[in-house]
Amino acid sequence: MDIQPYRIAVPQADVDDLADRLARTRWPDELPGVGWSRGVPLEFLKELAAYWADGYDWRATEARLNEYPQYVTEIDGQPIHFLHLRCDDPGALPLVLTHGYPSLFAEFTALIEHLRQDFHLVVPSLPGFGFSTPVREAGWALGRTARAWAELMRRLGYGRYGVHGGDIGAGVSGAVAGLDGEHVAGVHVVTDARTAASTATFLPGMADGLDPQDEVDRLILDRMAAFRSEGSGYLAIQNSRPQTIGYLLNDSPAGQLGWIAEKFEEWTDLPYDRDQLLTIVSLYWFTGSGISAARHLYEQAHSTDWGAPAAVPQGLSVFGADATVRRLLNPSADTFWTEHERGGHFPAMEAPQALAADLRAFFGQLK
Repeated sequence: MDIQPYRIAVPQADVDDLADRLARTRWPDELPGVGWSRGVPLEFLKELAAYWADGYDWRATEARLNEYPQYVTEIDGQPIHFLHLRCDDPGALPLVLTHGYPSLFAEFTALIEHLRQDFHLVVPSLPGFGFSTPVREAGWALGRTARAWAELMRRLGYGRYGVHGGDIGAGVSGAVAGLDGEHVAGVHVVTDARTAASTATFLPGMADGLDPQDEVDRLILDRMAAFRSEGSGYLAIQNSRPQTIGYLLNDSPAGQLGWIAEKFEEWTDLPYDRDQLLTIVSLYWFTGSGISAARHLYEQAHSTDWGAPAAVPQGLSVFGADATVRRLLNPSADTFWTEHERGGHFPAMEAPQALAADLRAFFGQLK
């Protein structure tokens, strides 16, 4: 039951070690003219690494993050780190924001600024991500994480709350709503057309009945095929051999940087701030959580613990929207549904104002 205040304080020796490792990176060669077709281009990553070493200000970032009240508690044997911001209205609805991969609580900083006057905000780090480390045992898939979130909200004294997330966070949020429907007012998730199609490649039944002769279905099937052939390598490795890739992620900052920067570059639709990218990469690096985050994907890939279906009001915001997402998700008539022409996998970072408006509209009708 113990909840302790937490403050980020990375030792200077770790900051110096990062700069030293970046300076001594053993860069590979590169074939001419291949661009992004075989992974992150050499010059792109060298320039980003140079800025990380001698331009990006970790101490300034650390100070900004520490402006948010942070705490840590142990649930089911696992340290859980979270932000907790109470708004001025004591009757405001508490809202849990859950990040996905490859992300962390820091993705939500811009969104928090748009929401902190409307909700009590709880922003946990998934087990094995950032400061929710170390992970001491196997089994932290969606269902177990959802049970931890329900327990966290009970410890904080909230009898009714909303849940929101994207990617892994969408799965966790849905599982919390299914598990703790007595206390969950509603569940809101986000997706985009690319994510929806890639999810359909491994989520059983999601793509059943698609007709190759139908224009919309053909686009979905083409995206699924492209993901399997060109975009699923990271997932295949982390779902099967997380320990092996962990040696790279834990020992080489250039390797950790490339592993995440590739996804930011490929999965965003709107411009992103490279300092925010480097904040997320730095948090992975300083906490050594690249490997435990990889293991989280392994746990879910080998688990049947997806949680129970949610029986509470549901909302969904689609970014980079087209007809494919509605076809895949087939929402019920009473689902709160909004579509945004632009945006990608990280809407809290790419389009925080639009996402905040959707969250206020959905949860406002439930308050």
